[in-house]
Amino acid sequence: MPFISKKGYAMPESPIRKLVPYAERAIEAGKNVIHLNIGQPDIETPEVALNAIKSFDQKVIEYSHSAGFLSYRKGLTNYYKANGIDVDHNQIIVTNGGSEAIMFAMMTCFNQDDEIIVPEPFYANYNAFALESQVILRPVTTYLKDKYALPPVEDFEELITDRTRGIIICNPGNPTGYLYTRAELETLKKICLKHDLFLLADEVYREFCYDGREHHSILSLEGMDDHAIVVDSVSKRYSMCGARVGALVSRNKEVMSTAMKFAQARLSPPTIGQIAGEAALATPESYFNDVIEEYVERRNTLVNGLNSIEGVTCPMPGGAFYAMAELPVDNAEKFCQWILDNFEYNGNTLMMAPAEGFYASKGLGIREVRLAYVLEKPQLELAIEVLRQALDAYPRSLEEQSSVFIAKV
Repeated sequence: MPFISKKGYAMPESPIRKLVPYAERAIEAGKNVIHLNIGQPDIETPEVALNAIKSFDQKVIEYSHSAGFLSYRKGLTNYYKANGIDVDHNQIIVTNGGSEAIMFAMMTCFNQDDEIIVPEPFYANYNAFALESQVILRPVTTYLKDKYALPPVEDFEELITDRTRGIIICNPGNPTGYLYTRAELETLKKICLKHDLFLLADEVYREFCYDGREHHSILSLEGMDDHAIVVDSVSKRYSMCGARVGALVSRNKEVMSTAMKFAQARLSPPTIGQIAGEAALATPESYFNDVIEEYVERRNTLVNGLNSIEGVTCPMPGGAFYAMAELPVDNAEKFCQWILDNFEYNGNTLMMAPAEGFYASKGLGIREVRLAYVLEKPQLELAIEVLRQALDAYPRSLEEQSSVFIAKV
């Protein structure tokens, strides 16, 4: 039998999806599983986008330009200008979701074994993208006790070597919900200019900023035209995760011309997704106002509920729709498995994402989980009660947990 590649064996499992077999088993057992593990909003997609798909009347679903439809890219420039970002359509490549935009950026800007500094915890798929691009992520740790704020400059400087080529951030953050301040972005700018590094910002949650906070794009930082690269997506903005349309945006001509070669190699982004994405640009502002109001209420329900449980700590996120919580357990992944396999409250159980997979440093996040407040308030309230009851029933010591799992095996 032929060998599987070393790269294939090294590819990490998604902490967001790895517990799916446990959830499927729970459903087969008749339990209702409350899914807080994945950022799939239940918010309705804008009607203008759905209507554009329904009214598609072409006889052939054709390739688009490798950079994406010209009309869509021009429409995106108006969207960005409304958000304080001045770019032209030649500085945008439409991609197969934000994931492909990150891949294009990594393959364009970094050589094999180059190093990228990333604040941890971070979006777990960065690990996979780095492995595929043969680059190395170097984590700089942020802490729950500090609400995951940007670490001091000295922590970055300690990591910089002759192989360091960039910094990647998610703003607002997945999984933490942390929203970077203008001052923090200026700090990153100084580091990048001093060491001649790329600054790659995943800004797909740009719209979701709360409590009067404002999002600042790295493309609004002066003097960063050759260094700043933005990843974007329609997935969360318009609740269109399945459209698989994103964008790579930069004023660096060499970056964009090089990324274009990767875009040509994969032919084109999805035609139907672009049609929906372009139509979604006409989404009225009232849509976002309503969505943000809804997410604030959901956030408050989840976070306040979590903090009401003895031993649970959860900082209040400033953006996106995720929260990180520390649980009073020895191992969050074992607990997440146990609650699906061995617990129910009035027929309900709960699926969360163990947070260890969002860290690169060994041993961190072992007691933390990520929760996505993408469900309606009654479901979140039920989830809190399920968690409260489960923690009360859970065998606390590591020895008790081990015996439970050995018995199951």
